[in-house]
Amino acid sequence: MAEVLLSPGISLRENDTSQITSGPITAGLALVGPTVKGRVNIPTLVTSYSDFRSKFGDSFESASSNYEFLTSIAAQSYFAQGGDTILVTRVTAGDYNPATSSIANTKPATAGATAGMTISLMVYDNASAIPNSEVAPNFQTNFIFGTSWYKFIAVNTASGGTIPDNDDDGLVYFYAWNADATGARVNLTQNLATKMNAVLGATGADLFSFTYNVATNNITCTALNDGASYNGAYAALEDPAPYYDANYALVGYVVPASGLLGTTTGGANGNPGYAFTLETISEGVIMNNDQGQLTNGALVSGSIDNIRWQIVSPDSASGTFTLLIRQGNDTTTNPNVLESFTNVSLDPNATNYIERVVGNFNQSVAYDSSVGQYYIQNTGEYANASRYVRVKEVLTPTFNYFNNNGTPKSQYFTYLPIASSGSFGGATGNDLASVTNLYQNISTVTQGLTGANYTVVDDILSNPEEFNFQLIAAPGITQQYQSSTVAQYIAMAESRGDCFYITDLTGYGATVGTPGNLANQLNTNYAAAYWPWVQVLSRATGKLVWVPASTVMSGVYAFNDRVSAEWFAPAGLNRGGIGGALQAERKLSTNDRDTLYQNKVNPIATFPGVGLVAYGQKTLQTKASALDRVNVRRLLINLKRYVRTVAESLLFEQNTLVTRNNFLSQVNPYLESVQQRQGLYAYKVIMDDSNNTPDTIDRNQLIGAIYIQPAKSIEFIYIDFNITPTGVTFGA
Repeated sequence: MAEVLLSPGISLRENDTSQITSGPITAGLALVGPTVKGRVNIPTLVTSYSDFRSKFGDSFESASSNYEFLTSIAAQSYFAQGGDTILVTRVTAGDYNPATSSIANTKPATAGATAGMTISLMVYDNASAIPNSEVAPNFQTNFIFGTSWYKFIAVNTASGGTIPDNDDDGLVYFYAWNADATGARVNLTQNLATKMNAVLGATGADLFSFTYNVATNNITCTALNDGASYNGAYAALEDPAPYYDANYALVGYVVPASGLLGTTTGGANGNPGYAFTLETISEGVIMNNDQGQLTNGALVSGSIDNIRWQIVSPDSASGTFTLLIRQGNDTTTNPNVLESFTNVSLDPNATNYIERVVGNFNQSVAYDSSVGQYYIQNTGEYANASRYVRVKEVLTPTFNYFNNNGTPKSQYFTYLPIASSGSFGGATGNDLASVTNLYQNISTVTQGLTGANYTVVDDILSNPEEFNFQLIAAPGITQQYQSSTVAQYIAMAESRGDCFYITDLTGYGATVGTPGNLANQLNTNYAAAYWPWVQVLSRATGKLVWVPASTVMSGVYAFNDRVSAEWFAPAGLNRGGIGGALQAERKLSTNDRDTLYQNKVNPIATFPGVGLVAYGQKTLQTKASALDRVNVRRLLINLKRYVRTVAESLLFEQNTLVTRNNFLSQVNPYLESVQQRQGLYAYKVIMDDSNNTPDTIDRNQLIGAIYIQPAKSIEFIYIDFNITPTGVTFGA
C-alpha cells in the first residue's frame, strides 16, 4: 500500500517487480526475553558478553537447580561469532521495582517533619498490653524509617542492660504505630513479618529474632530471657551511626516493608538523618540484600548479582567523600569494589556534585491512553556514570559549602555522610523462584512467561527514531504457542522497515511436517524461521540444554556480516556454520530438507566433520520474488537505512537542483560501493525534473526513484558430467 505523507517526513517505498523463483547490516541485535536482573522493559545497550552479564546476570536458581535463560545463551552466541552490540530488553511477569538505600549522616532532627516519618516503638512485657493504653511500658523511643533499614533502641541500660521480663514467659512485645497521626497502629504487612524473622543478633546466647503476628498486629521479640545482656549483639552489626544516650544503647536494625519506607532530612531524639538515597539500576528482589550480616561483614543475602555501598573518607574541610559500589557477596576483609566515585560533594553548585558525578537519570515505562501505546519516559538531569546505581535524591544538600573566604560552613558538617557501609532493600518483583517451562518444556508458558508479557516491548521497540537495530529475536516465542506475539513482532519489523526478525515456529519434539504447516500461516519478507532445535552448552550452569534455533541464529547472521556483508546469504558451509551448537534435535535427510524449504522453513543440516549448518535463507514470504530470500531483504534494509540518513538531512531544505544533486552525490557513490562488494548487479537513481514537477514542488514534496537489481545467491548448482568414447575431441 502506498504511504501518503500528511506531515513532514520521509516515505521509502518499494516496488517489487522481480517476480522470479529464486533468491543484512550489523549495527546490532535487539534481544528480547527474561533475564536474571536488569531494567524491565527498558532497552539497554550491551557491548560484550561480560557487559551483558554485569547488567543482566546469567544463571539463577529455581526448584533447587541452576538454570540459564535463552536470552543469556543467545547473547553469548551473538558475541562469540562477531556481533558487536545488543539492545537487550528484559521481560518479566508482574510489576518490578528497584532497591534503595539511604546513607546516614549526623544531622539532627528538623522542625516540620512530614506526618508519618516518625514512628514510635514501645516494648511491653505481655501480649495483653495495647499501645496508647495506661499500661506502663518498659521504655519508649522514636525511630525513623530509612529506605533499607531503621534503627531501634532495645536495651534499657538504666535497668542494668537487660529488657525486663517480669512475667517470666520469655517474651517481650514490640508495637509500632504512626506517632504523628492519631495514635493508630501502622498497618504492618506480611512482608514486614518475613523481614522481622531475620536474625539480628550475634551467635549463641546472644541470638534473637523478631516475628510478626498478623492476627494481633504485633511484633514479637523471642529468646529474650531475664538476666541476659544483649549488648554483645551490637558488635555483630554494621552500625552506620552509633548512638548512645544516658538511658539507651543501640543493638540492631529492623528492615521495614517497602510500604512503610520514608525519608527525612534529620533523625529524631539524636538518631541520624540521611544525606542521600541511592537506587539500583536493576529491578527485582534479587537486588535486596538487607536481611542482616554474617561474620566478617558478609551479607546474608549478598550475591554476585546484587551490590552494596560504602562511604570512605568523609572530610568536613573539603566537604567531600568517596562512594564505593561493592559486589553484594564480598566481605569486609576482601571487598570487591565495582565502581569508585572519589571526592564527591553534596553541593549542587560544585562540579563534583554527587548527582552530576554518579548520575540521576531514570527511565520508566509509561502508557499513553490517547493512542493506546507504551513508551519510555525519561527523568533526571544527569546521565548515569554508574552501571549499578543512580542518585534518587539528595536529602541534605550543602549549597555553597564554602563561604566567600573559602572557609567551610560549619552548619553543613553534619550533612556529610558518615564513614559506613550498607545494603539495599525495598525492591519488589520475583519471577526466578517459580520459573517453569524451560528449554524443551517450552509451550504456552515459556520460561515462566506468556506471550502477553512481551506486548509492552513490542510497543517500545516500534520507534526506529529511538532505537536503532537491524535484527530482532525473542528466543522462546514460537508460532505454535504464541502466534499473536509472533504476529506483533512481524508487524513491528514491517512497520519499522529497517530490521529483520528471526522467529521460531515449534516447540521441541515436533514432526518434520509441523514447521512447514506453521510457516504457511505467515506471509512476510521481514522474518525467517529455522528448524530443528539444537543442543548447546549452557556455560553458566555447565549443562547441555535444548534451545530453539533463534537462540543461535543471530550469531550466524553476525558472523556472515563480519566476514562478508549483509547482502550475502547467512547460510551454507562458508557462512552458515552454527558455532557452539553440539547436535540437532533431528538429523535431517535430503527429503526432510526439501520438505522444509518448499514450505519456507530454513533447515539446519548436520554434516559429518563439519557440524550444524544453516542450509537455507528463505524469508516467510509466500510469493516467489527476489524478496523471498534473506540476503535480498537485508540488502534492502541496508540501502533504506542509508538513504533515510541522507534524506533526513534534506528535510526543510529548498527543493532546488542544488538539493537534488546533494542527494545524488551521496547516494550514487554508496550504491556503487555496494555493487563493487557484490550486493547489486546494477542500479539507477533518478531525482530530477522528471519526477519533481512544478506541481510536486508546490506540494512541498521531493521525489526520488531508486532502481536496483539485487545480486542473487547461488542455491542450486547443476554440473553435468559427460562421458564420451575414447578419441572423441572435446569442443571448445
